[in-house]
Amino acid sequence: MFSAASVLDRIVTAIDDEKLGAYGVHVLVAEDEAQHRWRSDDRVNLYSVSKGMSALAAGIAVDEGLLSLDTTVAEALPEMRLGDGGESVTLRHLLTMTSGIDFAWFGSQAAPWPDLAQEMLRRPTRGAGEVYQYSDASTYVAMRMLGARVGDVRDWLLPRLFEPLDIHNPQWHRCPQGWIVGGSGLELRTEELARIGRVLRDRGEWKGRRIVSAPWIDAMHAEWVVTGWDGDSARYGIAAWAGPRDGWRLDGLYGQYVYVAGERDAVVTITAHEETRDHRLVQIAADAVAG
Repeated sequence: MFSAASVLDRIVTAIDDEKLGAYGVHVLVAEDEAQHRWRSDDRVNLYSVSKGMSALAAGIAVDEGLLSLDTTVAEALPEMRLGDGGESVTLRHLLTMTSGIDFAWFGSQAAPWPDLAQEMLRRPTRGAGEVYQYSDASTYVAMRMLGARVGDVRDWLLPRLFEPLDIHNPQWHRCPQGWIVGGSGLELRTEELARIGRVLRDRGEWKGRRIVSAPWIDAMHAEWVVTGWDGDSARYGIAAWAGPRDGWRLDGLYGQYVYVAGERDAVVTITAHEETRDHRLVQIAADAVAG
């Protein structure tokens, strides 16, 4: 029988057998939910799963007509000095890691520059849309573009995303200037993140309430950029990865996952601290959903 409980049982058994460092797992199948915890459900850094929240923020902004995927950094951040080719960099390029700007900065690192966005954008572009480079800085600049239109992005998201999902006052790590890091640093509980998973599975709806347009959710995993990496890291969309199997996922360091298997009407959410075999967690989830 395919149910949330049966999927959960397979996941928990495999995680225990392999002694992986999971914190919690939540399974949603249709309207059936089941969850298991190895430790208390505290808010934890979601690392790069935060990029998915930034993508939702961008989608809501597009729905409201504040930005489009083709909005350029020059249009949104006219005060920035751009490197050669920088005038062609768009929100789409930043969210898909294809700005072509060589600047691999991550939220776990210090930001010694006066302005992280300016530091990235002053560098030359090696063909926007043609070169893939994964970096928290790319999402950070995308959220600076949105911030230029709405102010504090986290505060702007409260009534649009977090409060409808009953996620109270979430915190997001910030740069020295006070802007959200964007690509990392959002802290949520497993069960709170699972509510985001439901929105993704249900193409932008939360229990009948529209959060973001269905075409935006579809776009997150409709067209894949070839990364040059192996396995389930070979294809990247708008803050999302293809796989494992036929699903797609948000993916964060040390085993933070939202794995969406739309054909099975299922989503698996995992938080963890697994330093050496973190990707095994989502492979287990995909295998369990596949039966």
